[in-house]
Amino acid sequence: MAATPVIAVFDVGKTNKKLFLFNEDYKIVYEKSARFNETVDEDGDACENVDSLRLSVFDSLHAIFRRSEFEVKAVNFSSYGASFVYVDEEGMPLTPLYNYLKPYPENLHKQFYDTYGGEEQVARQTASPVLGSLNSGLQLYRLKYEQPEVYSRVKYALHLPQYLSYLLTGQASTDLTSIGCHTTLWDFEKQQYHNWVLQEDAISKLAPILDANTVLPASFPGNSYKVGIGLHDSSAALIPYLVSFTKPFVLLSTGTWTISLNPFDHSPLSADELKNDCLNYIQYKGQPVKASRLFAGYEYEQQVKRIAAHFNQNTAHYRTLKYDADVVAQLLTKEPQTLITGANSLKVSVFGHRDLSEFANETEAYHRLMMDIVNQQKIATGYVLKGNAVKRIFVDGGFSKNSVYMHLLASAFPTMEVFAASMAQATAVGAALAIHHSWNTAPLPHDLLELKFYSASQAITT
Repeated sequence: MAATPVIAVFDVGKTNKKLFLFNEDYKIVYEKSARFNETVDEDGDACENVDSLRLSVFDSLHAIFRRSEFEVKAVNFSSYGASFVYVDEEGMPLTPLYNYLKPYPENLHKQFYDTYGGEEQVARQTASPVLGSLNSGLQLYRLKYEQPEVYSRVKYALHLPQYLSYLLTGQASTDLTSIGCHTTLWDFEKQQYHNWVLQEDAISKLAPILDANTVLPASFPGNSYKVGIGLHDSSAALIPYLVSFTKPFVLLSTGTWTISLNPFDHSPLSADELKNDCLNYIQYKGQPVKASRLFAGYEYEQQVKRIAAHFNQNTAHYRTLKYDADVVAQLLTKEPQTLITGANSLKVSVFGHRDLSEFANETEAYHRLMMDIVNQQKIATGYVLKGNAVKRIFVDGGFSKNSVYMHLLASAFPTMEVFAASMAQATAVGAALAIHHSWNTAPLPHDLLELKFYSASQAITT
């Protein structure tokens, strides 16, 4: 029996590390998950165990190559951004893989922004809200000033997806989807590295920029497979939609964060958008993607726990709660749905201040929670819809399966076509699609996504 041609994709999240094998129809034919215990850096802050991750990649590939039913034609990677691996001349990591939530020193923050034009100017030029260690370029800046001896030994600062690729190829690279995601490295106005990268000679620590569809020969033992250079996970998740649809759309990717991505808006970010946590990504073909973020998934989890505790119910009960138009109409009679605007409208939960004893039952409380979340979502998504020809919103992730959320979202955007999109492992599929030409002899598929339409006419509006 002939071996099945496949691509192996390592999808590395903060919590779960997954390996998928996709056949030429982009169906999953093998998957494996792993979780590693975190370690700590020299300050005692939690961080990724890069040694365990490296060994896991090698061990997983050895195991796959021993399986005769698969012929691995290519390997690619997707992972979270804002994390550098600093390697020396021999390719060995010089530091821990610092956590992007690590507190950033105030003195270096002030020194950096005072030197290079202030927070507002740098944020606008780099399309990067001021986020401390989440701006990975500032991690490199910090290493230079806090650990100059280590910094002098750095051959390359590699974002995590490119480090994983480097393990298999021995060739260092930089990918635009990684340097274009709130790193403070890339000047979106000039389409080149920001001036500070040149002034600090940080550019000498950055590998050559390669296109996201680049493949390199493997140096790790196996068959004659090709290796992609890896992608930032948010940009990878967008690729199946860009492959499937040509008319303008916004993708609302939902999880702990709900991120609204508009790959058809290339306009510069305004000061107001930056203050409200908007940013630009760079998609795999190099164009900017305007995005806004809302901490809605986290807020949902916290408030559902509060509702469940108050009404003596299990939180799992709310996963299957159906949309009830009559309950929404009743709640709107008590309190019309108006947009809560202002400086804290996207940061402070309205529902968090509500007295749960005011609700007759858990269904009423839950619907009010979802109305408050969608109220914030309308503001956040609105930032990437301004003056745009977008007529479709695709929702993927956790909220796409939430009947109450989807009906309310359709009501919030009555002139849009709102779809719940379903596909298995969009991020990993996106990484595979990015190098389709290098391993797959079949044409690009057009049936990657399952869509469910939600209409505003199905919901109660006032």
